[in-house]
Amino acid sequence: MKILLHICCANCAITPLERMKEKGDEAVGYFFNPNIHPYQEYQKRLDALKQYSERVGLKVIYRDEYLLEEFLRNVSHRVKERCQYCYSLRLEATAREAKKNVFDGFSTTLLQSAHQNHALIKETGERVAREMGIPFYYEDFRQGWKKGVEVSKAMGLYRQQYCGCIYSEKERFMKSNKMSNDKAQMREGKTNNGTLK
Repeated sequence: MKILLHICCANCAITPLERMKEKGDEAVGYFFNPNIHPYQEYQKRLDALKQYSERVGLKVIYRDEYLLEEFLRNVSHRVKERCQYCYSLRLEATAREAKKNVFDGFSTTLLQSAHQNHALIKETGERVAREMGIPFYYEDFRQGWKKGVEVSKAMGLYRQQYCGCIYSEKERFMKSNKMSNDKAQMREGKTNNGTLK
Protein backbone atom coordinates (compact mmCIF):
# COMPACT_ATOMS: atom_id res chain seq x y z
CA MET A 1 0.00 0.00 0.00
CA LYS A 2 1.18 3.52 -0.77
CA ILE A 3 0.08 5.76 2.11
CA LEU A 4 0.16 9.52 2.49
CA LEU A 5 1.05 10.02 6.13
CA HIS A 6 0.12 13.33 7.71
CA ILE A 7 3.03 14.25 9.99
CA CYS A 8 2.37 16.54 12.93
CA CYS A 9 6.04 16.48 14.02
CA ALA A 10 9.20 14.46 13.45
CA ASN A 11 9.02 12.80 16.88
CA CYS A 12 5.58 11.31 16.24
CA ALA A 13 6.58 10.04 12.79
CA ILE A 14 9.23 7.59 14.01
CA THR A 15 7.03 4.68 15.14
CA PRO A 16 4.34 4.88 12.41
CA LEU A 17 6.98 4.94 9.66
CA GLU A 18 8.80 1.99 11.21
CA ARG A 19 5.57 -0.02 11.53
CA MET A 20 4.46 0.72 7.97
CA LYS A 21 7.86 -0.30 6.64
CA GLU A 22 7.69 -3.58 8.61
CA LYS A 23 4.33 -4.33 6.97
CA GLY A 24 5.68 -3.60 3.50
CA ASP A 25 3.74 -0.37 3.06
CA GLU A 26 5.29 2.67 1.40
CA ALA A 27 4.75 5.96 3.22
CA VAL A 28 5.20 9.49 1.95
CA GLY A 29 5.00 12.26 4.54
CA TYR A 30 2.64 15.22 4.35
CA PHE A 31 3.29 18.29 6.48
CA PHE A 32 0.29 20.58 6.91
CA ASN A 33 -0.10 21.99 10.42
CA PRO A 34 -1.64 25.48 10.52
CA ASN A 35 -2.53 24.79 14.16
CA ILE A 36 1.04 25.26 15.40
CA HIS A 37 1.62 28.63 17.10
CA PRO A 38 3.52 30.86 17.43
CA TYR A 39 5.45 31.09 14.18
CA GLN A 40 8.84 30.30 15.75
CA GLU A 41 7.41 27.07 17.17
CA TYR A 42 5.93 26.21 13.77
CA GLN A 43 9.33 26.78 12.14
CA LYS A 44 11.16 24.64 14.72
CA ARG A 45 8.84 21.69 14.06
CA LEU A 46 9.08 22.13 10.30
CA ASP A 47 12.89 22.29 10.48
CA ALA A 48 13.00 19.19 12.71
CA LEU A 49 10.96 17.23 10.16
CA LYS A 50 13.25 18.36 7.33
CA GLN A 51 16.27 17.27 9.38
CA TYR A 52 14.68 13.90 10.21
CA SER A 53 13.43 13.20 6.67
CA GLU A 54 16.90 13.88 5.23
CA ARG A 55 18.49 11.51 7.73
CA VAL A 56 16.09 8.62 7.06
CA GLY A 57 15.46 9.25 3.35
CA LEU A 58 11.76 10.03 3.72
CA LYS A 59 9.96 11.83 0.92
CA VAL A 60 7.73 14.59 2.30
CA ILE A 61 5.19 16.86 0.63
CA TYR A 62 5.36 20.20 2.45
CA ARG A 63 2.29 22.41 2.45
CA ASP A 64 4.09 25.19 4.26
CA GLU A 65 1.21 27.54 5.05
CA TYR A 66 1.07 29.42 8.33
CA LEU A 67 -2.66 30.15 8.53
CA LEU A 68 -2.81 31.63 12.03
CA GLU A 69 -5.69 34.05 11.46
CA GLU A 70 -7.85 31.49 9.65
CA PHE A 71 -7.27 28.89 12.35
CA LEU A 72 -8.13 31.31 15.16
CA ARG A 73 -11.23 32.57 13.33
CA ASN A 74 -12.51 29.00 13.16
CA VAL A 75 -11.85 28.04 16.78
CA SER A 76 -12.15 31.23 18.84
CA HIS A 77 -15.93 30.86 19.22
CA ARG A 78 -15.69 27.13 20.09
CA VAL A 79 -12.47 26.68 22.02
CA LYS A 80 -13.60 23.44 23.68
CA GLU A 81 -14.26 21.86 20.27
CA ARG A 82 -11.03 23.12 18.70
CA CYS A 83 -9.41 19.66 18.55
CA GLN A 84 -12.26 18.31 16.41
CA TYR A 85 -11.82 21.21 13.98
CA CYS A 86 -8.04 20.79 14.00
CA TYR A 87 -8.14 17.05 13.31
CA SER A 88 -10.71 17.53 10.55
CA LEU A 89 -8.77 20.35 8.90
CA ARG A 90 -5.56 18.36 8.68
CA LEU A 91 -7.05 14.97 7.80
CA GLU A 92 -9.30 16.45 5.10
CA ALA A 93 -6.28 18.19 3.55
CA THR A 94 -4.29 14.93 3.71
CA ALA A 95 -7.10 12.91 2.12
CA ARG A 96 -7.49 15.46 -0.71
CA GLU A 97 -3.74 15.37 -1.39
CA ALA A 98 -3.72 11.55 -1.26
CA LYS A 99 -6.59 11.31 -3.72
CA LYS A 100 -5.05 13.88 -6.06
CA ASN A 101 -1.74 12.00 -6.14
CA VAL A 102 -3.31 8.52 -6.42
CA PHE A 103 -2.27 7.10 -3.04
CA ASP A 104 -3.96 3.93 -1.76
CA GLY A 105 -4.87 5.58 1.52
CA PHE A 106 -4.00 8.20 4.11
CA SER A 107 -3.13 8.21 7.79
CA THR A 108 -1.69 10.44 10.51
CA THR A 109 1.09 10.37 13.08
CA LEU A 110 -1.42 11.82 15.55
CA LEU A 111 -2.37 8.16 16.15
CA GLN A 112 1.00 7.71 17.88
CA SER A 113 0.63 10.35 20.57
CA ALA A 114 -0.25 9.38 24.11
CA HIS A 115 -1.55 12.93 24.63
CA GLN A 116 -4.14 13.17 21.84
CA ASN A 117 -7.82 12.16 21.75
CA HIS A 118 -7.18 8.87 19.96
CA ALA A 119 -10.84 7.88 19.56
CA LEU A 120 -11.71 11.25 18.03
CA ILE A 121 -8.78 11.05 15.58
CA LYS A 122 -9.86 7.56 14.48
CA GLU A 123 -13.49 8.63 14.15
CA THR A 124 -12.47 11.73 12.16
CA GLY A 125 -10.22 9.73 9.84
CA GLU A 126 -12.98 7.21 9.15
CA ARG A 127 -15.52 9.98 8.48
CA VAL A 128 -13.15 11.78 6.11
CA ALA A 129 -12.46 8.48 4.32
CA ARG A 130 -16.18 7.92 3.73
CA GLU A 131 -16.78 11.49 2.57
CA MET A 132 -13.79 11.61 0.22
CA GLY A 133 -13.78 8.03 -1.02
CA ILE A 134 -10.23 7.10 -0.03
CA PRO A 135 -9.29 4.55 2.69
CA PHE A 136 -8.07 5.68 6.10
CA TYR A 137 -5.14 3.54 7.25
CA TYR A 138 -5.73 3.00 10.96
CA GLU A 139 -3.34 1.51 13.45
CA ASP A 140 -2.91 2.22 17.14
CA PHE A 141 0.71 3.36 17.22
CA ARG A 142 0.65 4.47 20.88
CA GLN A 143 2.52 1.43 22.15
CA GLY A 144 5.54 2.77 20.26
CA TRP A 145 5.30 6.25 21.78
CA LYS A 146 8.03 5.71 24.37
CA LYS A 147 10.41 4.28 21.77
CA GLY A 148 9.72 7.29 19.54
CA VAL A 149 10.68 9.59 22.42
CA GLU A 150 13.94 7.70 23.00
CA VAL A 151 14.89 7.65 19.29
CA SER A 152 14.08 11.34 18.81
CA LYS A 153 16.24 12.24 21.83
CA ALA A 154 19.10 10.09 20.52
CA MET A 155 18.83 11.83 17.13
CA GLY A 156 18.85 15.25 18.79
CA LEU A 157 15.52 16.25 17.23
CA TYR A 158 13.63 19.26 18.52
CA ARG A 159 11.01 18.08 21.02
CA GLN A 160 8.01 20.32 21.53
CA GLN A 161 6.40 20.94 24.91
CA TYR A 162 2.75 21.24 23.85
CA CYS A 163 0.36 20.06 21.15
CA GLY A 164 0.43 23.05 18.84
CA CYS A 165 -2.14 25.82 19.17
CA ILE A 166 -1.89 28.75 21.56
CA TYR A 167 -4.73 27.29 23.62
CA SER A 168 -2.78 24.07 24.20
CA GLU A 169 0.32 26.12 25.00
CA LYS A 170 -1.65 28.01 27.66
CA GLU A 171 -3.04 24.78 29.13
CA ARG A 172 0.39 23.14 29.21
CA PHE A 173 2.33 25.98 30.79
CA MET A 174 -0.34 27.40 33.10
CA LYS A 175 -0.99 23.88 34.40
CA SER A 176 2.76 23.33 34.81
CA ASN A 177 3.18 26.69 36.55
CA LYS A 178 0.19 26.01 38.83
CA MET A 179 1.57 22.58 39.76
CA SER A 180 4.96 24.14 40.61
CA ASN A 181 3.28 26.80 42.76
CA ASP A 182 1.12 24.18 44.50
CA LYS A 183 4.19 22.05 45.29
CA ALA A 184 6.02 25.08 46.67
CA GLN A 185 3.03 25.96 48.86
CA MET A 186 2.77 22.37 50.08
CA ARG A 187 6.44 22.49 51.11
CA GLU A 188 5.65 25.65 53.06
CA GLY A 189 2.60 23.98 54.62
CA LYS A 190 0.08 26.28 52.93
CA THR A 191 -2.98 25.73 50.80
CA ASN A 192 -3.87 27.76 47.70
CA ASN A 193 -5.48 30.51 49.76
CA GLY A 194 -2.32 30.95 51.83
CA THR A 195 -3.61 29.51 55.12
CA LEU A 196 -1.88 26.77 57.06
CA LYS A 197 -3.30 23.28 56.75
